[in-house]
Amino acid sequence: VALVFLPLFVLGSVEGRLLRPLAFAYVVALAASLVVALTVTPVLCSWLLPNSRVIAAGAEPSFTRRLKAGYELSLGRAFRYRRTVIAMAAALLVAAVVGVLTAGRSFLPEFNEGALTVSAVTIPGTSLEDSNALGNGLERLLLSVPEVTSTARRTGRAELDEHVQGVESAEIDVRLAMKNRSREAVLEELREKVSLMPGTNVTIGQPISHRIDHMLSGTRANIAVKIFGDDLQVLRQLAAQVQAEMGQVPGVVDLSTEAQADIPTLKVRVDPGAAARQGLETGAVAEALQTARVGHTVGQVLEGQIAFPLVVRYAIDESRDLESVGTTQIQTPDGRQIPLSAVATIQRDRGPNFVMRENVQRRIVVQCNVSGRDLRSVVNDIQARIAPNVTMPQGYHVEYGGQFESEAQASQQLLWLSLGVVIAIFFILSSAFGSSRDGLLIMLNLPLALIGGVAGVYLAGGVLSVASIVGFITLFGIATRNGIMLVSHIRHLQEEEGVADFTTAVVRGSTERLVPILMTALAAGLALVPIALSAGEPGSEIQAPMAMVIMFGLLSSTALNMVVVPILYERFGRPVSERPTRTSI
Repeated sequence: VALVFLPLFVLGSVEGRLLRPLAFAYVVALAASLVVALTVTPVLCSWLLPNSRVIAAGAEPSFTRRLKAGYELSLGRAFRYRRTVIAMAAALLVAAVVGVLTAGRSFLPEFNEGALTVSAVTIPGTSLEDSNALGNGLERLLLSVPEVTSTARRTGRAELDEHVQGVESAEIDVRLAMKNRSREAVLEELREKVSLMPGTNVTIGQPISHRIDHMLSGTRANIAVKIFGDDLQVLRQLAAQVQAEMGQVPGVVDLSTEAQADIPTLKVRVDPGAAARQGLETGAVAEALQTARVGHTVGQVLEGQIAFPLVVRYAIDESRDLESVGTTQIQTPDGRQIPLSAVATIQRDRGPNFVMRENVQRRIVVQCNVSGRDLRSVVNDIQARIAPNVTMPQGYHVEYGGQFESEAQASQQLLWLSLGVVIAIFFILSSAFGSSRDGLLIMLNLPLALIGGVAGVYLAGGVLSVASIVGFITLFGIATRNGIMLVSHIRHLQEEEGVADFTTAVVRGSTERLVPILMTALAAGLALVPIALSAGEPGSEIQAPMAMVIMFGLLSSTALNMVVVPILYERFGRPVSERPTRTSI
């Protein structure tokens, strides 16, 4: 059971930091319960069980007797119609596999944080006053929605901030108080209202989700389509085509392209010949201009516990005209001062307000959020529209990032790691029971648990997320324990109690293990009911899908384990008398 959680300890990135504490808590709790079972429980049994009225009467409670009698009768009928039972179980398993393959995919379940983060970006170069006016107008639109109780806005971020933004960018924290409408209806109205803002790209997210998106792809949205190439004009044209195609995909909301604009610039082109005649290199001229206009950090000044950078620069001159820049003094190696215009030509030009790079390549991003659909299907539809309709010139290519990329990586990593863990569990069971057949029959509980787990996924919304996969991992550990309890007792009846008839041992062992297995499943399932019922509440977004998978997986695993496994064990298992004798050296 503890081994199945090994993949969670290997997960990296955001999903690892979110799910690793759950795995650690479960393994520690399992280890503590093992210690209690081996130490405290025997002592309590020696004190309390001798005085038990049930044991003194020498008979089981009437409910238990009726339950076992009914189960034994049902098991006898299942043995007579074993082919039908196996066929029905196989059909359910095929349906579960189809359900997994067709289920929607998402990185993490959608959070319900009770608050929103509205990001707005207007035309680059917009003044602080105009940006502030747009922000005030946007806040008024937001506050016109009844569920919005308050807003708080940040316009731009300082240059020393970890998340630098120009004054054309604003973030608004929105507090909600849900009333009679659903959260989806409120978001739809908010998106309709903010779409009235001219020349502004608005993205609506949530505080934690917004930061997760930013960590995963560097953008403020669930999906980031990144276009790489050399020419900015070509990148902008391709981005416009990609945005038009994405706009045709159902479920795409908050669609926007990185705000870029051409702004006035001064282009300084150093003449290598003129610079050489003055004893200067091109790099020295560029460094001197950098020091003159921006400054050069040469050290730090301590004032108490605070260190301030010491910057050397020419006298402050904020003018950007040709004459001012051309008269910038450059010192030659022999100590003379010459104007910049003597070794360089200066001309007016227009250039991008910023150039984004990733892996040393220029790129532009088209981003969007998803509403009303799962993340994977939306990305598949976007790829299906972009591939045939947007032709990438030579040297240009598209990459897809965001939660989609993280979901694919995490799912693939969990799949391979879980496969390795399943193989390891099989070898452990085979070694413990001395039979690979017994190990395989115990492992049959995994597909049986899959049937109910898939039903739990669809009852929780039909979206398979990393949280649901963790639920399956937990479920497989519990289901394996049920199989161990059943097979080990059948073996005990043959080896220790001398039950010679193999079919009798299987039926008796299954009947006697019925109550312990049911109690184990009920204890785990009932403990998960409050978590499953809290679906949609803030703070339960990750635990609720896990609980649904485990609950319904336990239901199918327990029911089928008590019918299918005995049938297959009676058919393919080997009596103790036919097993090879194990000798020790």
